[in-house]
Amino acid sequence: QVQLAESGGGLVQAGGSLRLSCVASGRPVGNYNMAWFREAPGEEREFAAAIHWSAATTYYADSVKGRFTISRDKDKNTVYLQMNSLKPEDTAVYYCAADSSQYVHLTRSEYDSWGQGTQVTVSS
Repeated sequence: QVQLAESGGGLVQAGGSLRLSCVASGRPVGNYNMAWFREAPGEEREFAAAIHWSAATTYYADSVKGRFTISRDKDKNTVYLQMNSLKPEDTAVYYCAADSSQYVHLTRSEYDSWGQGTQVTVSS
């Protein structure tokens, strides 16, 4: 089982930036596809970004495309989410997820390992 721990959340003004980190432990995740999901108050958890285990391909929700960048450092067993031009509607708890299947999935049900989440609050 993979354990995931997110960090880097906080309070930022609209237009600002944050960088989230997700450190994996328990086993190397070099062969895992990784993703970030987010859950706003009263809303369903939704897909934000994902990266193939090879790091050759990335995927983004339309709402974050052009503003967020997902990346990974296999040596550090870490995945990052760089968030720029933040908007109040980006306010949510952000979760890191891991999946060992061959293909990258964009739905939460396909991911079997989750972190506890980190709060991101964007003020207007």
